[in-house]
Amino acid sequence: MNIKKSILTGFLVSSIGLGALPACAQMPPEASILYQEACSAEHQQDLKGAIAILEKAAALAADDTMIYTKLAGLYSEIGETDKALEFYKKVIALKPDDAFIYISIGSIYETQAKYKEALQAYEKALDIFPEYRYNYYNIANAQYQLKDYKSAIKNYNSFLETYSQHTESRENLAASYFAIKDYKNAVEQYKILFDKNPDNFKYYAQYGLSLLNTDEYEKSVEMLEKAVERNADNNSAHLGLAQAYQELGKNEMSYEQYQFVLNKVPNLNTVRLDYANLLANMEKNTEAITQYNMYIQAYPNDVNGYKNIANVYKTLGNYDKALENYLIAEQKIPEDIDVKKDIAYCYHNKKDYDNAVKYYDEILKVQADDFNVKFNKALALHALHRYEDAITLYKELLAVKNDRAVKDNMTKALVARGHELLEIEDYDTAMADFKLAIKEGYMDGYVYYGLAKIYRAQENNTKAAENYEKAISLDPDKTVYSAEYSDFISSLYKPKTTVQEPVSAETPLPVISIENAEKEAAETVKPKAEEPKPQQLASPVAIKQNEDLILEGDKNLKNNNYDAAIKNYQDALQLVPNDAETLCKIGYIYKLKEDNVRAINYYQKSIIVNPDYTDSWFNMGLVYINENNFVEAQKSFEKVISLDTDYNSGYAYYALGRAMEAQGKKEDAIKNYKLFIKHSDDKATIENVQAQIKQLQK
Repeated sequence: MNIKKSILTGFLVSSIGLGALPACAQMPPEASILYQEACSAEHQQDLKGAIAILEKAAALAADDTMIYTKLAGLYSEIGETDKALEFYKKVIALKPDDAFIYISIGSIYETQAKYKEALQAYEKALDIFPEYRYNYYNIANAQYQLKDYKSAIKNYNSFLETYSQHTESRENLAASYFAIKDYKNAVEQYKILFDKNPDNFKYYAQYGLSLLNTDEYEKSVEMLEKAVERNADNNSAHLGLAQAYQELGKNEMSYEQYQFVLNKVPNLNTVRLDYANLLANMEKNTEAITQYNMYIQAYPNDVNGYKNIANVYKTLGNYDKALENYLIAEQKIPEDIDVKKDIAYCYHNKKDYDNAVKYYDEILKVQADDFNVKFNKALALHALHRYEDAITLYKELLAVKNDRAVKDNMTKALVARGHELLEIEDYDTAMADFKLAIKEGYMDGYVYYGLAKIYRAQENNTKAAENYEKAISLDPDKTVYSAEYSDFISSLYKPKTTVQEPVSAETPLPVISIENAEKEAAETVKPKAEEPKPQQLASPVAIKQNEDLILEGDKNLKNNNYDAAIKNYQDALQLVPNDAETLCKIGYIYKLKEDNVRAINYYQKSIIVNPDYTDSWFNMGLVYINENNFVEAQKSFEKVISLDTDYNSGYAYYALGRAMEAQGKKEDAIKNYKLFIKHSDDKATIENVQAQIKQLQK
């Protein structure tokens, strides 16, 4: 901001015009002569000489305001502001209605950084002479220095009504709007300044940041790029560029700007949340988590840190860590429904259906008509075998919208409840459920198998046979249907005996996400009564295809055809999901490709499927070593050793020793190197490790 001091010379001339008599009319002749001599000395730039002469004149004419005014002006010129004020106050005592003397006093106070006193003087002048429009500029400048930006804005605008071409006041007005974050008006003022004189425009950073805050990202980038071009050390401009690029989806360019600033100012925690959000968008999840944790440490009361890190953990499928942070966020903002939805989602995916239902109920108290939440609550109730409640909810949803996913899951619930009722021999109600499921489109053999059992129990052999045959035709791979049908046929030709029915167990219903309930529910694998484990849901054909794809992937991996191998493994996972070994293989390929982020992602997924899978823990530790993230590497290798103390002939100890050494933990490193030597028979490596131990012991 450029604030110019008031020009005293103009005020002196004006004071005469306001009623002061010529010097000769008031001064004694001797004083008048001295006054003229002082003027001559001033003209010759002998300001101190002029002051000395005027001091003599003042002694001869003690009540002469012209002499005091002249003395005040000269003292101000030589920088003796206190003396200048002394004489201006003498003038005010003699002429209390001289507005321009108050303006001169205000100017001196501004020079002394006494802005309250300056403002009082300027406002006194305004009371005396409100027609003097230029004084609004003086008042606004003092108010700006006092950070009374709203008052300053009012007076700058009053001044510009008369002096619309006054550049300095418009610059100050723009700065005032910027200071109170009124970015819309700041943009308007900076645009006027830029359009008026683009070659000499100086406020690219402020203009660019104002544009950023009014969502004009393209124009913001244009201005901020010029700002950093003119001043490479302007951190605010770099950060503004980072955010503008981020909004425009130019993530790599945004990343470079954040890196530039954080390398210079590593403790600048205020930007870590935006930076972490960018990393998360770029799927740099490990880095994002690190940045979120640093932000949370610096700002433990900001709920956004907990929500956003939880979102990353949720994306990674680490629902325990996601819940840990969502629950903290909920404590801070218990009314946030979106957080409750995320908590419900995590509990649902953890198969903690009781807690999921609890949160769905809390959400529905506020958003009673939320279709997706009701659907997911129904699915959770379904998974808890609370079929009555689930079916009631499914029917409520279908009354609102004829949704295929809802209908499919309702028919599954009907069939599951039907089999429960069949077990307690409530045949009529079970049959009603089975028939309603068929009417609504259920086409799995399980429903006809249930009907067959009912008809058999009721000794309706014709209907029993028809339904056994229907079940077998729909699911020919289900040997339990064929076996029981054979037993049934045999029983017709020998004395009647008690039929031992196979024990059935309802497969838990796969979780449907809150955000995409409709889409995912349509892809839900139908529950199979006699196959309680997800891996058993695949048919023999699918299992054979899965094995062939894995063999093909292994072949491509051996031949370094990494992309083809990844495709083979991912296709295999479509047939048999949640295969920890196949997920580990994909992580290994990304490790070879030096794509550490994706490698860690797949190792983490593998560990989620099988928390005791040592290969994934070990390889993830190696990737963390490559990332120089020795703390996480240490945790991974310690987990390997806790699962298998002799893993890979002791190499887990060697890797753990490396991680410890990199952190400066010499004693721990030596301890683990010695354990490696104890477990290993690799003589060459043992010799190197022994040498390393000696080096550390120096």
